[in-house]
Amino acid sequence: MKKLYGTLKIFLGCMVGVFLGSCIYRYWDFKVHPDLYAMQSAPWYLPLKIQGLFTVGIAVIVLAAMWLVRKNIDKKG
Repeated sequence: MKKLYGTLKIFLGCMVGVFLGSCIYRYWDFKVHPDLYAMQSAPWYLPLKIQGLFTVGIAVIVLAAMWLVRKNIDKKG
């Protein structure tokens, strides 16, 4: 169970890291190529909002699984 908890912890960290990296890259790309984003009807940050909602949803599921695993680890001693 401790290996599963550690794996979930690593997965959660990777997920948040990918989201932050994606945010940084999209902001940098917007600053370098503003004309490409001006042609779109949606704002440049809309994909980040969608990805953020997806990340939060998955993070809630992973945190719930981590809570259940931790509960089982504490129960077994």
